Amino acid sequence: MNRREFEREFDAFVTRNRFTIAVVFPLVGAILLVASAQGLLPPILAFNPYLVLTGVLVMRLPLVAGLFPLVDRRAGVLLLALAGYAYGIEYLGATTGLPYGEFAYEVPLGPMVFDTIPLGLPVFFMPLVLNAYLLCLLLLGERARSALVRVPVVIAAVVAVDLVLDPAAVALGFWTFESGSYYGVPWLNFAGWVLSATVATVLVDAAFQRDALLARVQRCPFVLDDLVSFVLLWGAVNAFYGAWVPVAVAVLFAAGLLRLDRFDFAVFRRIPGRQSG
Repeated sequence: MNRREFEREFDAFVTRNRFTIAVVFPLVGAILLVASAQGLLPPILAFNPYLVLTGVLVMRLPLVAGLFPLVDRRAGVLLLALAGYAYGIEYLGATTGLPYGEFAYEVPLGPMVFDTIPLGLPVFFMPLVLNAYLLCLLLLGERARSALVRVPVVIAAVVAVDLVLDPAAVALGFWTFESGSYYGVPWLNFAGWVLSATVATVLVDAAFQRDALLARVQRCPFVLDDLVSFVLLWGAVNAFYGAWVPVAVAVLFAAGLLRLDRFDFAVFRRIPGRQSG
């Protein structure tokens, strides 16, 4: 099987399983995470790091399949640089408190590097940036051609993603901060995310040829399904814990997806023969 054939098979697999990947997995995941935090699951299942990592990897499949045809040598190198940055800044933050504030992982999210940060960290961090970038690229339309518009908007969207993610993760006990003003999260954390979002956005912006990327995203119906999963999973967790500001931010992401016709459950349930990848 050559690369082109693999891409077609990958697209077809994701298309056939869209509803399961983008809707069932995050909703079941939200239930299991809350049940784990509430002590309702046996120890072998509660926050099982390999179940968590497997679930995340499955939900990432639409994004990976959507972008895979665009990953050439340049994109590969820059994405590896982004992964290296993610490891470096997270380790710095976990050991020094900068730039995110004093925090520590309380639940191992798979194997841990130096017992400090998850080995699978890029799988958790990079898609957040890529989803935000793709969403903004589509929503901005012609305005996305200007880097002076595109880059700041994406940075703001990435920080908004963390406004949803961190409160839910803290409520579940994934990690804790020494102090926090926003649902247990310090404002310094979001200043750190501005830094990380800026570095990540610049790397992603340089990784892909924009016209090719836009063409692929426009014709690939499932490429933003990972963002659908994000909204459902973390929106549900925040709602359970009564964190209504993060829920409202998640709803804004859902509104953006709806505007792009990427959040219609009826679309996910269409028979494969009527979908194009």
